[in-house]
Amino acid sequence: MAASILHPLDKKLAGFAFVLGLATIAAVWGSQLIGGLVPCELCLEQRLPYYYGLPILLAVLVTWNRLPLAVWYIAMAVVTAIFVWGASMGTYHAGVEWGFWPGPTACTGVGEMMDFSSLDNLTPVIGCDVVQFRFLGISLAGYNALISVAIMALLAMSIWAQTRRHKRG
Repeated sequence: MAASILHPLDKKLAGFAFVLGLATIAAVWGSQLIGGLVPCELCLEQRLPYYYGLPILLAVLVTWNRLPLAVWYIAMAVVTAIFVWGASMGTYHAGVEWGFWPGPTACTGVGEMMDFSSLDNLTPVIGCDVVQFRFLGISLAGYNALISVAIMALLAMSIWAQTRRHKRG
């Protein structure tokens, strides 16, 4: 009971969104560095919302009681919008993997002519339409979309709880 008084619901929800996002980006890096999965161009772009959104959310969490309310709302809206962008990128990439629509030509096209002297510097290139790992029929891009939606929902509920709390008091 005392713990709920010390930590309001809005802060708990935002904190859970941060932990979920941090665990997700850590798992992504772990799958690359430890699991050996090679990210495609779209995979790398899907990391950007975590790189931009999590530091902003951390700053909001650290300065929670010191931020003016208007700044808090703006920062939370910005982070929510960043994860809307992340969910749309994850959905787009999952659709490319399922063949619902074409992906960018940079990672699903045939490419340009290659000079044989460049064969010494080859690095593995994975097409954006190639699924390297599925769990329960969902690819990592699909899970990114779902996790981004969960983070968006947690942030929206945090904003709603903050608004409700300030209307009461």
